[in-house]
Amino acid sequence: MDETQGIIERVRRINDDYQHLELAVEPPLVKIKPGQSFLVRLSEGWEPYLREHWWPVGIADNKLVIERPANRRYEPGQVVSLLGPVGQPYRFRRTLRNVLLMAHNTSPTPLLMTIPWLLGNQISVTAVLVGQANEYDTQHLSPEVEIIRGDEEFNWPNRVMTLGWADQILVVAPQDDELTRFGRIWTLINDLRADVPKNYLFGVFQPALPCGSGACHACMIKMKQGMMLSCTEGPAFDLSQVALP
Repeated sequence: MDETQGIIERVRRINDDYQHLELAVEPPLVKIKPGQSFLVRLSEGWEPYLREHWWPVGIADNKLVIERPANRRYEPGQVVSLLGPVGQPYRFRRTLRNVLLMAHNTSPTPLLMTIPWLLGNQISVTAVLVGQANEYDTQHLSPEVEIIRGDEEFNWPNRVMTLGWADQILVVAPQDDELTRFGRIWTLINDLRADVPKNYLFGVFQPALPCGSGACHACMIKMKQGMMLSCTEGPAFDLSQVALP
């Protein structure tokens, strides 16, 4: 992982709540894979101490497309300090036909870069947005993605069919209590399917990352077989192996 610079070349509002930044970076960084991200500082010095966590959602004209909240101000020509790529790419089975992306009470931003890759490999994609994730406007996503909206209690139409149809599931939840939220999702899917096999249900963890390189151990995830670091071995962990509450 290296520190480098990027230049914001374009800022585009995609809906009422989010904007896309087109970020010119060094050529190797354009090869970033779904699941990897960056730690970013917008100003010189050490304020703020923790870098912002930026998730790419696509690549356009050899530039990274970054999704950020619309209430943050960015200007074309602005130079940013990048630390990364952080983390490991999402691991997908070789024999995939259907993938389910689920966001609970948060935006699906960390999952979106998977969509072009999956569709390009003839894999169908369904996005389930439950709770506050319902507010996320999906008009900018590919029309090939099936969008399903549900409530806070994980109810949505044809729920059993949706979960049974998926060959693999990636879930993202708010940072405030990821383990508890992932535990609820695990219980739901385990009850509906009667069994959750290994390498089927993955939680995408987003803890604070002070260093991003595994040096500070602040992002440790407790697994059944020990501890793992989200910044170097995550962000996606097989929930069948996580020590959920």
